[in-house]
Amino acid sequence: MSRDMQAVRKRTFEIIEVGEQDDTVSRVYDFFNMLAIIANLTVSVLYTFEGLRARYGYIFTVIESATVAFFCLDYVLRLLTAKIKYPKLSEPRALLKYVTSFGGLVDLFSFAPYYLPIFFPAGTVTFRMFRVVRIFRLFRINAYYDSLSVITEVISSKKQQLMSSVFLIAVLMLASSLCMYSLENEAQPDVFTNAFSGIWWAVSTLLTVGYGDIYPITTMGQVFSIVITFLGVGMVAIPTGIISAGFVDQYSRIKRMSEYVKSEDVHFIKIHLSETDKWTGKTIKELGLPAGVIVAAVRRRDRIIVPRGGTQLIEGDTLVLGAEPFGSDEHIDLKEVVLLKHSKWIGEKIRDLDISRQTMIVMVKRRGKVLIPNGDLVMQEGDKVVMYTQMRFSHAQHIEV
Repeated sequence: MSRDMQAVRKRTFEIIEVGEQDDTVSRVYDFFNMLAIIANLTVSVLYTFEGLRARYGYIFTVIESATVAFFCLDYVLRLLTAKIKYPKLSEPRALLKYVTSFGGLVDLFSFAPYYLPIFFPAGTVTFRMFRVVRIFRLFRINAYYDSLSVITEVISSKKQQLMSSVFLIAVLMLASSLCMYSLENEAQPDVFTNAFSGIWWAVSTLLTVGYGDIYPITTMGQVFSIVITFLGVGMVAIPTGIISAGFVDQYSRIKRMSEYVKSEDVHFIKIHLSETDKWTGKTIKELGLPAGVIVAAVRRRDRIIVPRGGTQLIEGDTLVLGAEPFGSDEHIDLKEVVLLKHSKWIGEKIRDLDISRQTMIVMVKRRGKVLIPNGDLVMQEGDKVVMYTQMRFSHAQHIEV
């Protein structure tokens, strides 16, 4: 695959995934994705009302067709960028991993049941049932908001405890059904016909207070029912307590991080790469930066790239380099001096300038170029001279001379 095609796939992946704040195109795509999900589900609900269906049925159909077509396009784009999502896998394995993932299956069933009746008319009713899967696309909205992501993190962190509580509830329901069958079979042979006939009674009693359609009539059955009702309240409270404790733990962890993490300034500088720069064409890991210096961001045209070791730099890139603070009480000031028309420095060599011994010229900016100063460099009007000085100019960043 050509480099240009690979770049297009990578950019497509950046757009269809949850976008960075500075990536306008990706944020717009995210907005339309959420809008399509909400519109599709809203129309699906409104279409069930006979009055609204008779009056606005055509509009509902158009909205559904448009949103389903968007889901289909989104699925195709995710197939094309599966290799970018799973870079360590081969192309076929990356496709298979996405297609068989929960998100991939939800994306597929979001549009497939709408189009399958065209090819298989006999299965229209069955395919219509699968349209309910579309509601799981709401989980994509969860990725757009950090506050909603806390729910996913809590459930994921407490999944073992939740599975244990669900297992206990299942065992209790089965045991309750068997016991109630033993107690009520002779008195109500038409209601409690076998060991599993009491499962509905067990579920309705354990998880609610019963519906009254199946109930015990013997004394022992009623006493057992009271015990099961009390146990049911406690069993349902277990997963509720686990999730509540998970939320408390999650927010406590976030609070501890904010309290105990020490904040320290990081100094940043900006470097623009031209065609002749030695860094042009190299990857980040090939730059050989000293310890303590990182490439924090790369601005390429109108987008910001979070750099990785394999990110290749090209002409026109703007690098933001970050470094830890000086870490000393010694004061260091870098000031930019602009030479105006009548400045005494114009026409003078650097070695002849009347400046303090505590001051050193670090670089000279001239018509967009950066010059490394030497003693023979002659100052010109408009030069921007960057100076290191131990003398302090209060509240000054640029000094006109």
